[in-house]
Amino acid sequence: MRRAIPLLALLAAALWPAPSLAQLRNQLGPLCTTDTTPADQQIDACNKIIALKVFSGEKLATIYFWRAIGWNRKGNYTQVIADASEAIRLHASVAAYNLRGSAYYDKGEYDIAIADFNDGLRMGPPSGIIYHNRGNAWREKGEYAKAIADYDQAVKFGPPSAFSWQNRGISKRALGDLDGALADINEAIRLDPQLPQPLTSRSVIWRARGDFDRAIADTTEAIRLAKAKAPTNIMTPPGSVLISAYSQRALAYEAKGDLIRARQDYAALLEGKASDAGSKANQATAKVRLSLLSEAIAPASQRMAKEAVAAPSAAAPAASADTASPPPPRATEQRQRAETSRRVALVIGNGAYAHVKPLPNPTNDARAMAKSLRDIGFVVTEGTDLDRIAMQATIRDFLRNAARAQVAVVYFAGHGVQIDGRNYLVPIDIQLRPGSGVTETMMDLDTIMAGLDDQIRTNILILDACRNNPMAPKLASAGPARDIEAGSGLAAPATLGTGATRGAGTLIAFATAPGQVALDGEGANSPFSAALSRHIGTPGLEVQQMLTRVRAEVVAATKGKQVPWSNSSLLGEVYLAEK
Repeated sequence: MRRAIPLLALLAAALWPAPSLAQLRNQLGPLCTTDTTPADQQIDACNKIIALKVFSGEKLATIYFWRAIGWNRKGNYTQVIADASEAIRLHASVAAYNLRGSAYYDKGEYDIAIADFNDGLRMGPPSGIIYHNRGNAWREKGEYAKAIADYDQAVKFGPPSAFSWQNRGISKRALGDLDGALADINEAIRLDPQLPQPLTSRSVIWRARGDFDRAIADTTEAIRLAKAKAPTNIMTPPGSVLISAYSQRALAYEAKGDLIRARQDYAALLEGKASDAGSKANQATAKVRLSLLSEAIAPASQRMAKEAVAAPSAAAPAASADTASPPPPRATEQRQRAETSRRVALVIGNGAYAHVKPLPNPTNDARAMAKSLRDIGFVVTEGTDLDRIAMQATIRDFLRNAARAQVAVVYFAGHGVQIDGRNYLVPIDIQLRPGSGVTETMMDLDTIMAGLDDQIRTNILILDACRNNPMAPKLASAGPARDIEAGSGLAAPATLGTGATRGAGTLIAFATAPGQVALDGEGANSPFSAALSRHIGTPGLEVQQMLTRVRAEVVAATKGKQVPWSNSSLLGEVYLAEK
């Protein structure tokens, strides 16, 4: 999930010169330049004014600015950027820079958004609203200290905003300061009790603490408030408030074990309109988790039906839900806390490929890695030499088990391939035939990442793939699928930290640099996995320091032919083996 609802708008009336609006002396003017006009009517009125060709310079910039407001209310950020850019060209203003920066933010282009907010702040005077919006962009980039500094300025310069307190709390939570986060978000709720977003944000803290009932209560109230009244902030992306609340309640229900209600909430959020990057990420996660829950609920329903047929006799009545004594609250809370602190791992090694070059070492590598992870306390889901069906089932079992986990590790050894910039893990029964749906026969890494996406989970993905990879030339000759572009090695994750997985932090480690080929090795293990097995269980070794040691060993062992690579959005130090 991922994002808190941004942005406290810089309302045009506050920062746009009023005299130019007063000069619009026809009936179209008020329709174009009022944020209460329905968006389509507002855009149409502005179109007609522009077509008159009677305004230029600052006055014409005003019309383009207000048409951008209309596009923003419809969630069409490409058009917002185009119109705001024209307004800036005609007459640069603080309001136009803020609006364009906000649109870039909602598209997930945070660096460009920050540049626009910087320009707005340089024009002055100091604006708490722009500081707030820039803080949102820093937060989405994982720059939480910078985000907190900007929210401090937003609180200082005002106007008073529940969003600034809420988002500062979100940033503190990301850095592990749950008490500070709770205090800030409680202040946001005090400032505006009718605002749903702070309640959704507070639910994440309750779930991180294992208090699922409070998380569900907060998100239920957030959903009620969101349905009762549409967001008054014109900068809030359409549908994003409900999507976020449903997402967090679904995760809480799933963690609690109420799979039916979780499935209902995932389905509900998929019905929403996702226009911004955060809502799209939430829906990507919901699709994966909804599929997982549908598979889990069906066998349970069948089992319950069988048990009903073989009902116990009157002489030995079974305890019912109404008569059985529930566990004491303290015991329930302790159990939930234990479940949310679980550490889980998925380990797969595929070497016995039937139709492409087999690999001797992945199964050895996987067994060694599974043992190392179990030795340091991970619950491991393990599979070797898996065909497509078995690989799908193993991955989905793991994703279901990860629902309550605080740390998740995914390790894959075998063939991997990038197609059109996306990474796929290859089962042993893959066949590359002309005209076949190549990507459908492999496991999409983006889908695995979406299934793991959660604001309270740390994810570590380790890929020892692309070993002497024969996949690219075969894909290139696989037939008329001209839209598929296969490259060497694996692709760098373009969206890490700004896309699907943006929770407690994600790290992806590759056995070699993106686009390069990894070696299978001459011994029982690949150079990368051999080094990884030696260091992953070292007590008190932070995960990125551990990977640095692994990199040095692999470079030395391969005489510089292979250089392991990693990409991280981790928020702090992570230890796989306790200090």
